[in-house]
Amino acid sequence: MIRSAGSIMLLTGAIAGALATSASAQLAMPSDQTPVELESVGIEQHLDAQLPGDLVFQDQAGGDVRLGDLVASGERPIILTLNYYRCPQLCKLTLNGLVDSLSDVDLEMGSDFDVVTVSIDPEEGPELAAQNRKGYLAAAAQQGVNAAEGAWPFLVGDEASIKELADVSGFGYRYDEKSGEYAHSSSIMFITPDGRISKYMNDVRFNPRDVHLSLVEASQGKIGSLVDGFLLLNCFQWDPNTNSYVANAWKLMRLGGVFIVLLILIGWFVLWRMGRADQDGGGPMMGKEVLS
Repeated sequence: MIRSAGSIMLLTGAIAGALATSASAQLAMPSDQTPVELESVGIEQHLDAQLPGDLVFQDQAGGDVRLGDLVASGERPIILTLNYYRCPQLCKLTLNGLVDSLSDVDLEMGSDFDVVTVSIDPEEGPELAAQNRKGYLAAAAQQGVNAAEGAWPFLVGDEASIKELADVSGFGYRYDEKSGEYAHSSSIMFITPDGRISKYMNDVRFNPRDVHLSLVEASQGKIGSLVDGFLLLNCFQWDPNTNSYVANAWKLMRLGGVFIVLLILIGWFVLWRMGRADQDGGGPMMGKEVLS
């Protein structure tokens, strides 16, 4: 999926709204200098990084949970999001975009895959997590998203645990004391069943086909159909520049070559069988003609 101009405008507007400073300060800043509020903000992709499974968070019910028990269960892939629940705009856009995409993904949350959301704000507690989880699960249900019991935990934690998870996953964020808000980017991460980062999607809108194929790929063949595996192997390749799966010319040429070889073999086999049939049926006939 090529990032649309609308998505870019949403991202830019959300970050700018959260980090707005005085106009005079912005005018005085050189064009090649990064604003202090945006330092360390962004996504640095740490593909294949192992998430720290020993980190302990609290879920929406206030119970302690090990991250490894959620994202390294060995059973199914995970979509991990880092947000905060009081976020005025960007987090809502990200999670709403995820819900929208899952409505067209032919997989069941909590059965085929899991979603885990972690707050980057250590001041947020389980009550706020429970409130947000209830709202997003209700929105998902309205859009026909099938979710197993207990799906999509919303977690909170202390600053040390949050920072370690963010550092390992490459999720850069910064607290802005002037606004009382967090500067951060929008991203969802796909985690393998053994807890490694498989892919990033950095946007607020997510193509359902890309989400579906990313989950199948992250699962290492544990979910999805034969068609999904066929498409990943022979047709599509992930393009980080467009943040989407795109048709791969080499794979398609290779597939076309295989089909051509198969057609040649099938044609040769048909001709060979026809020749054998002529020989088997023609021998006796020729003999009768000679005798007559």
